[in-house]
Amino acid sequence: MVDRGASALSLPDDWPAHSDPILALNRMGSFDWDLDTGTFHMDPKAHEIFDVRPEEYDGRPGSLQGRVPATEGRRLDAAVSRAIKDGSENYGAYFRVRRRDGTLRWTHTQGYIRRDETGRPRRVIGIVRDATEELLDSRARGEQEARAAITAVRRRQTDVVQATTAVAADARTVQDVIDVLKDSHGLTRLGVASLVMGLVEGDRIRLVDGGPEGSLVPETVVTRIDEQYPMSETVRTLGPCFIESAEEFAERYPVLWPHLTGLGITSAAYLPLIAQAQPIGAMGLLYDDRHGFTPEERNVLVALGSGIGQSLQRAMFYEQQSDLAQGLQQAMLPRTIPEVPGADIAVRYRAASNRGAPGQDIGGDWYDVIPLPGGRIGCVIGDVQGHDTHAAAVMGQLRIVLRAYASEGHAPATVMARASVFLEELDTERFATCLYAEADPATGVIQLVRAGHIDPFLRDADGTCRRLRLGGGLPLGLSAGFDFLEYPVETVELLPGQTLLLCTDGLVEEPGSDLDTGMELLRKVIATGPDDVRDLADRLIEVAGERGGSDDVALLLLRREGPGRRPGGRLRRQVEPGDPRALAEARRMIRTAVRSWGARERCDEIELVADELITNALMHTDGPAIVTVRVLNGPTGPDRRLRAEVEDPSSALPRRREAGESGVSGRGLLLVDRLADVWGVEARGGGKCVWCEFVVPLSEGERRD
Repeated sequence: MVDRGASALSLPDDWPAHSDPILALNRMGSFDWDLDTGTFHMDPKAHEIFDVRPEEYDGRPGSLQGRVPATEGRRLDAAVSRAIKDGSENYGAYFRVRRRDGTLRWTHTQGYIRRDETGRPRRVIGIVRDATEELLDSRARGEQEARAAITAVRRRQTDVVQATTAVAADARTVQDVIDVLKDSHGLTRLGVASLVMGLVEGDRIRLVDGGPEGSLVPETVVTRIDEQYPMSETVRTLGPCFIESAEEFAERYPVLWPHLTGLGITSAAYLPLIAQAQPIGAMGLLYDDRHGFTPEERNVLVALGSGIGQSLQRAMFYEQQSDLAQGLQQAMLPRTIPEVPGADIAVRYRAASNRGAPGQDIGGDWYDVIPLPGGRIGCVIGDVQGHDTHAAAVMGQLRIVLRAYASEGHAPATVMARASVFLEELDTERFATCLYAEADPATGVIQLVRAGHIDPFLRDADGTCRRLRLGGGLPLGLSAGFDFLEYPVETVELLPGQTLLLCTDGLVEEPGSDLDTGMELLRKVIATGPDDVRDLADRLIEVAGERGGSDDVALLLLRREGPGRRPGGRLRRQVEPGDPRALAEARRMIRTAVRSWGARERCDEIELVADELITNALMHTDGPAIVTVRVLNGPTGPDRRLRAEVEDPSSALPRRREAGESGVSGRGLLLVDRLADVWGVEARGGGKCVWCEFVVPLSEGERRD
């Protein structure tokens, strides 16, 4: 019965209400229930009806639980609560009372709800009476009501079974099935006190849910099917096992029963979980207030077991497929990330979370960190179209190809173009977006190439974060298909303490919002996130989970550590004839690199000389020019040397010519000779390389290091 609990409010002056002698003459007891204090006063006749002695009763409704069976109490509580909530003035209900000798007597109660001027219920005054004889005397009416009640119970049980199995049908894991049974209150409405479940594993049964906390029997976690346990019996016989009393339980299963005596079990139903005519497990339903099962109740429980068996098989199949898919995904991603001096790197991957067919929670997102010569690294983030094992397989092949092209020493734009050609020739309809960053942690120079991917972010040491809006080309596969393999290269300098963030669009997708809105929200999260790259990566994945997006997420963070000794750096770029943008990007790369290498005072000279050599190569040869800038062997002695090289496919050596007063050419090599400390020409295969070197004094700090 409802127990409102005591409060600090005092009882009303006219409490309790005086019982009317006429009630006693009509074998009725009375009660007065103060809803504010929770006190439930009964007169002597009410004590007699409940078969409770005055010294046994403390004035609380909860004290009557021993006399009112749990199922009856829940039904009575529901009637009282409904009347209180819907503004009714009274309620009435029949319920059964268990007397001291164990017999059940029908009882009827009628309550009148008193409310204050605000409508708040404050008090219930009512009567209780023994209704057993009334029901017996009105046998015909009683039988009709009983049949109606039984029909209602059957309908309710059937509805519960149907609703529970319908919800369980959407379960994706075994634990989901268990949670549905426990959290949907379906078993509670069937009167079940607790649930146990086991799965068949060869010739054994392994418990996946051992019942209420503290009730697990260690000896039964894994049992043989041929042992004398109720769950084993249902698996052996493929039939249900109904235990109608505690005595029967103790007699049939003497090994198990001593461990369950403290649970107050009065009956149990063990049901086989069968799928495709094979037992996959068993489920035990334990009761603490019923004895025996009617044929109709048995049929309902068997139907419940059948539905749960089908749901369990689907969940087990889904788990297997998901394990295979996630195993494939993990196998395609790099197992370890290399340690990179001068850089702190964090990577994360979060699987997709859609509710589709098994295996669709795998995606084509990936990351990679590729060691390159000279202490440089290639950082890759990409996303293959689709969410299935085919996308993961394409992703794995594409990751290996990108790693191979980058390791061969190709320029970033060439790496991307070749990967696009590979994907187009792979005989797949999938395309991929990608972002490749070739970084030199020693100098902070990063060359970025974007193929249809979202822009990266750059976070400063003070937390300020901005989106790097990069030019880019078509996604991989599409650019080759449209024969448009040009990928512009952007060069940025990563200062000590700054962090470069590369991610896939699963991190920025926001239902109902466009990409720019999602990017702005992500920028704010990055700006307010932790300083440590691993903590920041965890925070971003956590935000993605809170947002509830269905796409998978790949994430790579590169933080440049504090300044140290500057080893030799090397940057390379190819400039095609007739591509002014590539020429401008080459100039920008040279300028950024030279400044980051501590040669700011000679930056203009080096850029001017390199530009002259590139222009000469493009004007006087038929192929592209490949420009390389690097530091020779790091600092040596009091100075360092910076070297710029321009390769072309022609073997013809450059000639120094004197320009006339009105000549527009002939001054290039003169300019190189005047500005460079030393320069020369080397044969390179069928072509040549024109190089020049510049001496740059070390700073005081570098000399101390």
